[in-house]
Amino acid sequence: MATKTKNSATSTQNLLAFQEIKGDTLVLKNGTYLSVVAVSSTNFALKNQDEQNGLIYGYQNFLNSLDFEIQILMQSRVMDVGSYLDQLRKMMEQQTNELLRVQTSEYIEFIGKLIDNASIMSKTFYVIVPYGAAAGSSKTGGILGKKADADKVTVDANQQFQDNKVKLDQRTQTVMTGLNSLGLRSAQLKTEEIIELLYNSYNFGAGQMLDASKLNDINIQS
Repeated sequence: MATKTKNSATSTQNLLAFQEIKGDTLVLKNGTYLSVVAVSSTNFALKNQDEQNGLIYGYQNFLNSLDFEIQILMQSRVMDVGSYLDQLRKMMEQQTNELLRVQTSEYIEFIGKLIDNASIMSKTFYVIVPYGAAAGSSKTGGILGKKADADKVTVDANQQFQDNKVKLDQRTQTVMTGLNSLGLRSAQLKTEEIIELLYNSYNFGAGQMLDASKLNDINIQS
């Protein structure tokens, strides 16, 4: 039974495209380096015609300014408001004003009926920024082929990672600057947040994705 479980876990890992996550960077098995940028949204429908045209042209200019590919990822989740309703109930129980107590009770009832009749979705937006490092990875393969000592291979691999990360960070900063010029808040995900994003992507019932409304609370480092 233990052997079967181990083989099952190994085969699952083989299906994943990424090799490791470190230094706020996702490294794929093909040698590509990725950074993940969380982006806030804007309500396009509430803008007037001039504002809409400005956003469209600004977005067009942003895309044309990039000399590399990006991937736009949107994830939708059904919001779990159970904890929110629990907090409201506690507030209602502690409320000494009878009128506010009744209004809170009616609001809780309204939210409960709204959830029963419609699925409340939470949408989170990300921009995936890549940097191809295939040439660098083949160089490491050459070193291994010559049976270089382990210390030298480790040093070369670490230096290669740092060199590629610098170039990836430059691309990421370019993307974030362009997004900010459109009036969108953006923040690069840290290692722990990338792990959380991947875990929740493969386990849809595990929890909520990073809330874009909390982008102001994220510590952005260049």
